[in-house]
Amino acid sequence: MRNQRRGLRVIFVLSLFAAGLVATQARAERPILQKSPTKDVSFEQHLGEPVNLGLQFKDENGQEIKLGDYFHEDKPVILALVYYECPMLCTMVLNGVVRSLKPLSLSPAKDFEVVIVSFNPKEGPELAKKKREGYLETYDRPGTEAGWHFLTGEPAAIDSLTSECGFHYVYDEASGQYAHATGIMVLTPKGVLSRYLYGIDYAPKDLRLSLAEASDGKVGGLVAQALLLCFKYNPATGKYGATIMFFIRLAGILTILVIVGFILYSRRRDRRAHHQQAGGVA
Repeated sequence: MRNQRRGLRVIFVLSLFAAGLVATQARAERPILQKSPTKDVSFEQHLGEPVNLGLQFKDENGQEIKLGDYFHEDKPVILALVYYECPMLCTMVLNGVVRSLKPLSLSPAKDFEVVIVSFNPKEGPELAKKKREGYLETYDRPGTEAGWHFLTGEPAAIDSLTSECGFHYVYDEASGQYAHATGIMVLTPKGVLSRYLYGIDYAPKDLRLSLAEASDGKVGGLVAQALLLCFKYNPATGKYGATIMFFIRLAGILTILVIVGFILYSRRRDRRAHHQQAGGVA
């Protein structure tokens, strides 16, 4: 019993030490958050507003196209704004799209179109083609290839589209990376913004409902914004650090709280058992 209590004390001390480190790091990062340019990052819901279907981009084969080439009378469009060399959440956004589409009986090309647009004007068709090939392989539904479109464009077209969609991001010259929010949009066949789905995971039933609404030309209601930002700026290094670290630290704190709670419960249980034994002996 004595050894057990000694071990619990050691765990308790280590837990407090770890909590102190997390708290110290969080305090150290407060001024960083105050200076962060992510205050200019947002993803507004421009529901009911049209996008300019005349905007020109290049497809994955380097062909000049108009955005409207992917909008047809009876097909809604899933639109994602990402950049292909994003080191963090853009890949998760595209993975989320594929993950949500797999359970659906609806298929790209037949029932809707998937349009991915890079907001990095330095990215070109070769990179877009490589990305497209990877996601077609992951989706693995033959006959749907014609419904997937990975585009790149010039700054003017990109700025126009992102502004119309309410997608505001920040570029950092020092790191060559973007701070941006995550999510996708569903548009009607006429190019009207019908629904926003935020984050990196989209429930298949929500996506199916969004596609059905958009197909009928309906505009969905506002949804709660729980923005997941791809980066946060560190002025000490001039670079963006992954915001996902915040969630890792949060999980660490919760783990510590669980451990401490277990320790306190165990000590109380042992003390109660000791008293009961002492009462029995008496």
